[in-house]
Amino acid sequence: MQDVYHREINYLRVSVTDRCNLRCVYCMPAGGVKLISHDDILRNGEIARLVEAAALAGIKKVRLTGGEPLVRKGLADLVAAVRAVPAIDDIALTTNGILLPAMAGELKEAGLRRVNISLDTLDPRLFRQITRNGELSQVWKGIETALGLGLNPVKINTVVMRGINDSEITGIAALTLRYPLHVRFIELMPVKASNDWAADRYVPTSEVKALIEGGLGALNEARRPAGNGPAMYYRLSGAPGTIGFISPVSDHFCRRCNRLRLTAEGMIRPCLYGGREVDARAPLRRGAGIAELASLFRQAVMMKPDRHSMDKGWTDKRRNMSQIGG
Repeated sequence: MQDVYHREINYLRVSVTDRCNLRCVYCMPAGGVKLISHDDILRNGEIARLVEAAALAGIKKVRLTGGEPLVRKGLADLVAAVRAVPAIDDIALTTNGILLPAMAGELKEAGLRRVNISLDTLDPRLFRQITRNGELSQVWKGIETALGLGLNPVKINTVVMRGINDSEITGIAALTLRYPLHVRFIELMPVKASNDWAADRYVPTSEVKALIEGGLGALNEARRPAGNGPAMYYRLSGAPGTIGFISPVSDHFCRRCNRLRLTAEGMIRPCLYGGREVDARAPLRRGAGIAELASLFRQAVMMKPDRHSMDKGWTDKRRNMSQIGG
């Protein structure tokens, strides 16, 4: 599918739940968010049906997100159902890693190919502060499990926050010298939970890159590992892993955007920072055929804006980012 700006749209990020077992300071308020009714959340069969429709429209790759996707019951069954859609050639997962040690084997057997794992610090005490209740040891065990099972590439997502974890940039980057990990440093974005303080804690990619080169040596351009994201990748000399930079604020990547989002409620969202959506749940539940459902994805593609409106902050009054899928 091509949108009106001639971008090829072939990637669908599916939020399978609005629930999460952490409360990261830049993502969710301390008390969490008002949870969506179970009746309003898409069932596994409904998600699989919509993925089938999306594939008919031109989607080739699917990433499962949340909230935290691993808290959803029957996730392996959903992975298997998505894998059964012939046109889908890649199934990935974004997770905080807490539940991954127990679930990774079943998910891989079901058809999961690779994972992105959030890791904002290597300090256990700071990890508990950032996540409000998480244990770093569990995440690291999840990373080791993913590497051991060959869920490659294993990508690490690090949101950089001034005065919180910016002193650890070189330490986290140095993981790529020891492990075949693909560490991506992400600029802090204003989302509903962090609108008020994101600006003061924002660190541009240029500063992150300079810190890494000053501490660890030159960064050489590297081939992009398998995936569909916007990161630009580099490699330290002799490193088995790579270092990527995702710069939605300083160098928005909208011109290369290839994605749609499907919320846990069944709304097709053309842009994370745009409020426009196409309701797929209502037609699905009234028995719409596959061609009609596919047309909804094509409609959403035609609604994609030329760029995001992040400079205005988070303007969606209905949902937090965690309820849409990052």
